[in-house]
Amino acid sequence: MPGANGRRRVVVTGAGVVCPLGNTVEEMWAAAIAGRSGIGWLSLVDQLSDPDSYPCKVAGEVHGFDPTQYMDRKDARRMARFSQFAVACARQAVAQAGLDLGAIDRTRAGMVCGNVGGGLPNTDEAMRVLVERGGMKLDPLYMLKMLPNMSAGNVTIQLGLLGYTNTVGTACAAGTQAIGDATEVIRRGVADVMIAGGTEAGISELGLAAFSVMRALATDPAGDLAASSRPFDRDRTGFVPGEGAGMFVLEALEHAQARGARPLAEVLGYGVSADANHLVAPPEHGEGAARAMRAALADAALPPEAIDYISAHATSTQAGDLAETRAIRAVFGEHAYRVPVAAMKSQIGHLLGGAGGVEAVAVLQTLLTGVIAPTLNLDHPGPECDLDYVPHRAREADVRVAMKNSFGFGGQNAVLILGRFEG
Repeated sequence: MPGANGRRRVVVTGAGVVCPLGNTVEEMWAAAIAGRSGIGWLSLVDQLSDPDSYPCKVAGEVHGFDPTQYMDRKDARRMARFSQFAVACARQAVAQAGLDLGAIDRTRAGMVCGNVGGGLPNTDEAMRVLVERGGMKLDPLYMLKMLPNMSAGNVTIQLGLLGYTNTVGTACAAGTQAIGDATEVIRRGVADVMIAGGTEAGISELGLAAFSVMRALATDPAGDLAASSRPFDRDRTGFVPGEGAGMFVLEALEHAQARGARPLAEVLGYGVSADANHLVAPPEHGEGAARAMRAALADAALPPEAIDYISAHATSTQAGDLAETRAIRAVFGEHAYRVPVAAMKSQIGHLLGGAGGVEAVAVLQTLLTGVIAPTLNLDHPGPECDLDYVPHRAREADVRVAMKNSFGFGGQNAVLILGRFEG
């Protein structure tokens, strides 16, 4: 069933999440709209050789996750944590979608997963073994746990998906871009069903050290660990490391309708751009981000005024939050001051490749419930950060069409537009 532009329409029929606010969509959303924070003391600190040398000692960590709820114990032992998250979210999404994988053509069902670091904690551990005990003492499965494509690989093995599969590694844009790329796979007729999203579980001393020497991480505020992530705030100091995953079941509309599934939302537009500017810093006025937003609007055949809500990338860095604000103003004009713009990273930290997946699931919940989760810790908006960032408390709103922004290291940008399913 083609849409107005002649393409196959792509709908979301299921979602799954594991993140610092909860290990199901219901848990995550209840915590998000209650304004709770999943950021706390970094449990790794007690294992660091020199903890005082690290300026950041907070993180958005996943607690209470049991992989054996989603796979048998032997399979769980053979996977890195980021792959376990991906499998768990994929199974949650399939269950919500009511998708009987044995009743579909699995050669036309696939997976696109966003991931950045692969099994970074496994690499950290392997290097310690290599130095202390020698290379032949490494875990024989180390390489198969570490590789970033193993999240997609393990999902396809666990679910028996035989179709198009890929891994997107565009840093902090990866989860969002994975959903967009999977949408394109369905649009062009290569698949009918795709699992798509992002996953990350890179909290380790190696990761902490790497981002610390880049001076990218938030420094601890006195007395309030949950206040470390402060998007758009005057006193923001950097991002808080996080972990987690979010996944969608995407289907061609005609496929979902043929099996009697209820679409939860529709993917209306998708845009990608490159800054071609700097490995880390965005252009001062966010030109690359603006191009990706305009591309997504053009893909959806929508004017800026059609957007009711923007889920910001907003990592809590001085340059990034300002550039995104300027980009939104450039694209939306006066509407920029009317559209709510909120930052989920204030609640969960920065999940890198998993960020876009989790935040897209939150956007889906906004479309379904008419509630926008707040931007926490926004006490004093920074210079030029003058938009409506939904500070402190959740807000009821009639959101029919929403934009999800994700901007990655290397100047790689991805933007999705999701809308209520209108039939």
